[in-house]
Parts: sequence; structure tokens; C-alpha cells
Amino acid sequence: MEWIQQLINGISLGSIYALIALGYTMVYGIIKLINFAHGDVFMVGSFIGFYSITVFGLGFFPALIISMTACALFGVIIERIAYKRLRNATRIAALITAIGVSLLIEYGVIYIRGAQPEAYPDVFSNKSFEFLGAQISIQSILILSVSVVLMILLQFIVHKTKTGKAMRAVSHDTEAAKLMGINVDNTISATFAIGSALAGAAGVVFGVYYTKIDPLMGVIPGVKAFIAAVLGGIGIIPGAMVGGLLLGVVETIVSALGFSLWRDAVAFVILILILIFRPSGIFGKNTREKV
Repeated sequence: MEWIQQLINGISLGSIYALIALGYTMVYGIIKLINFAHGDVFMVGSFIGFYSITVFGLGFFPALIISMTACALFGVIIERIAYKRLRNATRIAALITAIGVSLLIEYGVIYIRGAQPEAYPDVFSNKSFEFLGAQISIQSILILSVSVVLMILLQFIVHKTKTGKAMRAVSHDTEAAKLMGINVDNTISATFAIGSALAGAAGVVFGVYYTKIDPLMGVIPGVKAFIAAVLGGIGIIPGAMVGGLLLGVVETIVSALGFSLWRDAVAFVILILILIFRPSGIFGKNTREKV
């Protein structure tokens, strides 16, 4: 019964990592940029959800929608101001800019509202029900349901809409996409908007599940989501989903075995192992590059 409980907890945590990892993998798939500011968009989304609930008295779902919308706009602003002019710059220049944007967001939030943490209000009852002897909380079911619905919606957008087709075309060959009449700038902005909206949703879900939020909360989940994206195969959307879920389950199992102090370290051990033995990730394929 204990293992079933831990498995459910792991899947709930992993679904949060998966939502954040999707943003990393979508942006990398299109412009080959590791957007390290993505974890801080997750943090901003969490605070927007918090203030929507506490100040405006909204429920969970309105707060979730507001957070996703605001983060989508925030992601587009970041892309247009910080990254657009670096399209043809070296990878290291874009990477340093991403780290700079991350620090700017973190300490900008601290400057505006202070560094003190906040506690998310209880938006759901603490009811739970029994499944095969394990106690499953309403929150765990809700987190998993929201995550699954958003992942299905993303798959629909990517594979069934005009924007999704444009995103796949730009990811495959940017120059050819331009020649075919696709507006590459708008497509990249749409990618940032969708990825940032998912990060905002993850922020609200994280706040409801773990209660405590603070301006530096995006650092560790952001890095772990990046590891999840690498584990699944960075640039591959199903890989980010599977990588996030696997990482969440492994972390929870490590904690259940009594090694809770090592749960953060395990993610980095996984990263090292995947880079040594399968750098392309679970779903990735080794491709040869002509030099």
C-alpha cells in the first residue's frame, strides 16, 4: 500500500516537472536555445495564481487561466526583448543572456515584493479516498488531471493546428519554412507563449500542492525540468512528458527509501548517466552532422 501511495505522489510531482520541461524542449526544438529563464516564468506564474486567489478571491481554475495567460504574454515579451536579436549569435551568447534574464526576473520580483515566502491558501478540501489500500488526496488527482489535459491539448495544438504545423516546419528547417511563407518570428513567439503558459500552470499547481512559494523557488524545479527534458530527449515533446514523470517517480522512491537528503542529487546523477550512456535521451536518435 505504501508503494502505491509513493507511486501516485511521484506521478503528481513528475507531472509538474513534465509541464515545465515541455517549455524547455519546445524552445530548444525550434531555436536550439536552453531558456534558463523558464524556471523563473514558473515562479512568476505561481505568484500570479497566489495573488489571484488571495487578493481577488478567485477559485483555482480562474487563477490557473489568468496565470497561464499572463505567463504566455511574459514569455513573448522575454523572447522579443532578450532573444530575438540573438537569433544569429553564438550559442554561448544566447546561453549567457538566458542566465542574465533568469537573474533579472528573480531579483526583480524580490525588489518589487521582498524575499519573504508566501503560503498558498487551501483551495480544495483535504478529503482523500482509498484506492487499493492507499490514501489518495483530491489534490493529487487534480494535479494529475490538469497536467494530463494540458499535455493532450499541447499534442492537439502541435499536430492538428496551423500554428503547430508551422512550429514543426520551423523546427525541421527554418530557412525552408521562410521560403514556404511561414512567419518564423511569429512562430517562435507562439512557441514561447505556449511553453510559458504551461510553466505558469505548473506554478499554480505547485503552489496548491506544496503550499510554500518564494521568489527563488524556480531554480531547482527549473533545473530538474531541464534534466527531465534531456532524459526524454531534448526537442522531443513526448520525451519531456515521459522524462518528467520518470524523474518524479525516481525522486519519490528515493525519499521513500529513507534517502530524502539525496533526492535532489539523484536528478543530477541521472543527468550524468544519461549524458555518458545515451546523450540523445530516451526518445532521441543519434544524428550525424557534416562538418
